[in-house]
This record gives sequence, structure tokens and C-alpha cells, in this order.
Amino acid sequence: MQPSAPDGEITLRFEGTDTYVATPDLMLAVNAAVTLARPLLIKGEPGTGKTMLAEEVARALGRPLLQWHVKSTTKAQQGLYEYDAVSRLRDSQLGNERVADIGNYIKRGVLWQAFDSEAPPVVLIDEVDKADIEFPNDLLRELDRMEFHVYETQATIHARHRPTIIITSNNEKELPDAFLRRCFFHYIRFPDKSTMARIVDVHFPGLKKALLQEALEVFFDLRDIPGLKKKPSTSELLDWLKLLLAEDIPPEALRSSDKKIIVPPLYGALLKNEQDVQLFERVAFMARTGR
Repeated sequence: MQPSAPDGEITLRFEGTDTYVATPDLMLAVNAAVTLARPLLIKGEPGTGKTMLAEEVARALGRPLLQWHVKSTTKAQQGLYEYDAVSRLRDSQLGNERVADIGNYIKRGVLWQAFDSEAPPVVLIDEVDKADIEFPNDLLRELDRMEFHVYETQATIHARHRPTIIITSNNEKELPDAFLRRCFFHYIRFPDKSTMARIVDVHFPGLKKALLQEALEVFFDLRDIPGLKKKPSTSELLDWLKLLLAEDIPPEALRSSDKKIIVPPLYGALLKNEQDVQLFERVAFMARTGR
């Protein structure tokens, strides 16, 4: 039997899915945030599955997913609603009867949709640190009280259910202390080799062990090179493996003994700029020549 939440709803538990490898500490963090009824703040380097986590939690718990992808120009108000005064003015000039009801010009944001959802939803607020520094603080009241006021219609919107809120950050800027206090925090560490092998197995079941082992060795050796501007991530490893399979590249070709072949085949899936390619070429050349 599932434990009950404070408001009497059934609390489901997240235990990963068949398409998402969740470590025990990540599962614990998701369930802790649900139990505490607090937003889950997720950090981690790109490619660690932060955004995908919300999708998989929604699928695992059988709940609707609402996504709010934050940009540098995003304002907190947009998550609640937007009033289209320009369209109303235009319609009034044209004598449109819609003008009589101001509600026709209110566009519901993601949080309004979540508050009005018949089933408890999962809400993703993705890359919260891209917006202005005041963005997180501007949401505190609504996320705490689970309600907000629509001034144009004088209506107060109350949440039918408390949504599960997952917020991601790439650490582009520091988040306000007041916001952090209201979140349950978890940092997704980059997968180790054994966890990465499980992730690969989800996407490429039956991949030959020799190819997997050699590819992982090359991949993690690349990540360990000091000075890389952009370390390859999980998604880039998966892209690389897909190409290796499509081109039928054998495992031994990933570490050629030919000194003229410095970088691994199809390296463009892993290394994303010329500086990193040149750096890797130098490191590989020094390793092979013993210099």
C-alpha cells in the first residue's frame, strides 16, 4: 500500500523506469521532495539527465507533464498568465464582441495549467538560472501558497492538487537563498563506468561487450583530459555509439595503432570545437610517442 500524503492523496514512489537509469540517491531525492511537498532543485553538468528526469517521473507515476523552458527573457508572470492588451485594443477598434469579456485575452501559463489540472501533474521548470536573478524569488509566494490572483478578472486561482515540481539549473548564476530554502536539492553526479554501461544498455540492448568496453574507455579518457572546453556528455556518447554501429566500426578501430590516426573515428559526435580536437591530438600523440 502506498503511503498517504498530508492532503489525503496517495503518494506514489519513483523507482526509475525501463528507459531511465536512476541511481538510489536520485530516487531518494525525488521521493523526499514529494513527501515534503517541496520543489526538487536538480543541478548537474549537461548530459546527466536533468530535464529527462521530469519526463520519466511523470511517466512512472502516471501523471501529466507540463514543461516550462526558461529563457533569458522569461518573466515569472508568464508562468501564471499573460494579458494580451494589444489584441484587445485591436479588437475594440474593429468592434469585435469578444472585447466585452476580458477573460478572452488572458493566456494561461504553465503554473495556471498545473493548478487547474484534474490530476496531480509533474511540472518541469527547466534551466531556471537562465532568467533574471529575481525570477526565482518572484515565484516564491505562488509556489508556497499554491494560489495566485488574476488582477484583470479579480479571480483567485487555487491549485486543485499540489503538483510535483522539478526545477533544473546549470549553475550559470547563483540562486537566491530564500528560493533555495524552499527547495529540496540534489546534484546529479556524472555517471561512473558501471552506471554508464547500464544507461547504454537501455538504449542499445545487446551491444557487444568488446565494443562497449572500448568505447567507454575512450569516452572516459577523453573526459579526463585537463583543459577541455566541453567535456563529452552522456547524450554525446549515445550519439557516438549509434554512429559506430551504423558504420559497423570494430572495437579495435577505436584505438588504432597507426600513429597517423590520432583521434577516434567519428570524433565529431564527442568533441565539439577545434580547440578540444587539437588538445586531444597533442595528448594522444605524446602518449603514443612517450614524450
